[in-house]
Amino acid sequence: MSSVRDRNESAWLLPADGARTNHRLRHDMRRFDDTDEVDLVVVGCGAGGSTMIQRLARAGWRVVALDAGPFWDPDTDWVSDEAGSHHLYWTEPRVISGSDPVPLGSNNSGRGVGGSMVHYAGYTPRFHPSDFETYTRDGVGADWPIDYADLKPYYEAIEEELPVAGEEWPWGDPHSYPYRPHPVGGNGEIFLRGAEKLGVTAKVGPVAIVNGRFGNRAHCIYRGFCLQGCKVNAKASPLITHIPDALAHGAEVRANAMVTKIEVDERTGRATGVHYVRDGVSRFQRAAMVAVAGYSIETPRLLLNSACDRFPDGIGNDFDQVGRYLMVQGAPQTAGRFDAEVRMYKAPPPEVSTEAFYETDPSKPYQRGFSIQTVSPLPITWAEHIAAQGHWGSDLREYMSDYVHWSCLGALCEFLAQPDNRVTLSDEKDRHGLPVAHFSYSQCDNDTQLMKAAQSVMEDILHAAGADEVITIDRYAHLVGGARMAADEQHGVVDADCRTFAVPNLYITDGSVLPTQGSANPALTIMSVAARAADRLARGARNGA
Repeated sequence: MSSVRDRNESAWLLPADGARTNHRLRHDMRRFDDTDEVDLVVVGCGAGGSTMIQRLARAGWRVVALDAGPFWDPDTDWVSDEAGSHHLYWTEPRVISGSDPVPLGSNNSGRGVGGSMVHYAGYTPRFHPSDFETYTRDGVGADWPIDYADLKPYYEAIEEELPVAGEEWPWGDPHSYPYRPHPVGGNGEIFLRGAEKLGVTAKVGPVAIVNGRFGNRAHCIYRGFCLQGCKVNAKASPLITHIPDALAHGAEVRANAMVTKIEVDERTGRATGVHYVRDGVSRFQRAAMVAVAGYSIETPRLLLNSACDRFPDGIGNDFDQVGRYLMVQGAPQTAGRFDAEVRMYKAPPPEVSTEAFYETDPSKPYQRGFSIQTVSPLPITWAEHIAAQGHWGSDLREYMSDYVHWSCLGALCEFLAQPDNRVTLSDEKDRHGLPVAHFSYSQCDNDTQLMKAAQSVMEDILHAAGADEVITIDRYAHLVGGARMAADEQHGVVDADCRTFAVPNLYITDGSVLPTQGSANPALTIMSVAARAADRLARGARNGA
């Protein structure tokens, strides 16, 4: 395999003087006209979209990426303040419903170049081989049209490019990481202590946070504001790990450009470009190919809003598959109080984790499983935890003043894909006059059982570590699905290469294509799926034939 720098020079493109942004690279980037038929226009600059443009720009393609949000500058846009970072979220209107509606607009949504990886925690585990065949193995979910072996080389490549730090990983397909694990803070020490007493294997990492210098990127300083945008650029996000290299190889990133519709030629059935709004002006970018990477809410919404005579129910929706099988992960967080100070904020939030409960256990009444990792809610989020227990007034103030004595663990439960958990279009319109997304979600019995089981294990770990009080808040994390990958168009929206069944030169390369979600954070898998799609596309014809 070629060296990391040979594949992606982003870390070396940063100025060597300690600056966190290469402003010259942005200023001098290639710019295309709307009338230029570029080889590829990519909608969205998150995990999947940024990987696509970087890979294909390196292959010599003329690529334009459009993102509805700004082109962030870590120096001016990110602050060491929890409340001051809410502008990183996608807060445009959406409608939610179902028996278990999922709040949108915070931990599961991103805005701007870099997407939700700008404010993710940096945790980057791989999916397990079993995740690609849950129906065959466990009779639930769906089998992917690719398997783990198809993604493994891309996992390895992206782990080097971020890069990822962690201990030898014993679960799934056992493997190592490019960088040694980070030192463990108070929260991680408690997890390790409790897990050891219970005989549960726990490991440090994996996190996409630099442990030592990497190119011209600075190493982690353990400031604890990973979820607010890493101001020192130690935490990986596409904004700093793949976008600079894409610009250096001739790609254009057009920020503050809201894509409103994919145009399809009625005669040929091929995509010809995208309509978008920038600075209040409606425009159209011509392209030989289109890739959508707007994530699991906005991607189905765009496909549905792109209805035309040829696709009256939305692009790719001839078999009513667009928007279906949208998944979240159950993400309960359990906190325990200790007499000694923990100061859980003084480290990356996910520093220690276990996947000992990841696979289906035949002795349990539920299928599939969950993972557990340290999480470190900052004070505002911590206040939400306490208020959720019914504590107000003086009780709330007392708990808040005791903040440094609490440790917090979080689980990721593999909720199952269900066809009626889906995105449709609402009657409500956004500021562009477009119907907004309506996301309906309801848990099944298996989901509920997983949440209870994960909470029980986290309570046991904290009690074993010496906690004298534990509390739990139920929550959700990580959206995937909505335009899933399948063997045929009757069961999904895209094929194994992320090409839509309906339009031969239209691709979807974000988390919406994932048929299952595992108990792992999805960022690494989304990037790897996009890298594989780009690789296969670059080796084939540019016209998608």
